[in-house]
Amino acid sequence: MAIVQHLIVDEYGSFVGKKSERLSVTCQGEKRLEAPIMHLETVLITGRGIGLSSDAVAACAEAGIPIHFLDTTGHPVGSLYSATLTATIQTRRAQLQARDSGRGLAFAKGIATGKIRNQSNLLKYLSKNRREKQPEVYSEVRLLADEVLDHLAELERCAGETVDDCRGVLLSIEGRAAQKYWSGVKRLFLTEVDWPGRRTQGADDAVNAALNYGYGILYGQIERALVLAGLDPYAGFLHVDRPGKASLVFDLVEEFRQTVVDRTIIAIFNRAMAVELDEHRRLTETARRSIAEKVLARLDGAEPYEGKRYALRSIIQMQARHLATFLRGERATYEPFVSSW
Repeated sequence: MAIVQHLIVDEYGSFVGKKSERLSVTCQGEKRLEAPIMHLETVLITGRGIGLSSDAVAACAEAGIPIHFLDTTGHPVGSLYSATLTATIQTRRAQLQARDSGRGLAFAKGIATGKIRNQSNLLKYLSKNRREKQPEVYSEVRLLADEVLDHLAELERCAGETVDDCRGVLLSIEGRAAQKYWSGVKRLFLTEVDWPGRRTQGADDAVNAALNYGYGILYGQIERALVLAGLDPYAGFLHVDRPGKASLVFDLVEEFRQTVVDRTIIAIFNRAMAVELDEHRRLTETARRSIAEKVLARLDGAEPYEGKRYALRSIIQMQARHLATFLRGERATYEPFVSSW
């Protein structure tokens, strides 16, 4: 029997219960899957009409296994954690105080730097095999990769005492770099895709739907890492605070979007794998499961980090812990994760 680390439940009418030391998934009385709790890392509920028993929820809480809920577009609906994971007062006090100090600004600039570097590096990585076969594409994308990096100089010039002083400028820099990045991505598709460019809200094409769904899965991984590091996922720095908005999740995710999700989704389309939409222009159940499996597999992929190689899932956790120690004043600087190419 294969070991299940990430339990994905997406079939309408499914029920997740506890049977001995396993989570059991049934649908209309038929057994679908049993997953030993000792091996589980996450439970992902991605469909409608799915039930969970109180025993299953309690077992996950006791084992430190988060249960993440996504809607059919990949938007995070909520997460369940053990209450003991949030009892980290010292770190949370430091996090709130950093909002009005230079530490909050340094972190915001750090994640913007990491995002820009990773955008440029992914363009370089995906274009390097085009040098001989498609020299025009190679030259155009490499130029865009360099232009993305040019925005780092603007980040360096951005001065202020707190993140509130610089947020508008930082978001503007980030947005202009992203426009060049997505222009480069559009040139890198090997197959004909109907893609109007990057869209977030109201996307009705397969590429944007897949990206948005992949990000939804990544949000859950980032939130889990922040909670385990003792941080409040809802008290961010670069992204403004709003009720119900996990601002710090949206902050830290910027370092990992390109390496975890963008690279995975581009590969899916370049391998001509089916990503089907239903009559409402939303991903089908099969497409959602396929994307979830591939993003979760990518999180288990290894990347160079601090002189060694670690799974991306572990790197996310280490970055969250580095952020916590930085905000507490135990680390001099916050260095963003930057992937190799």
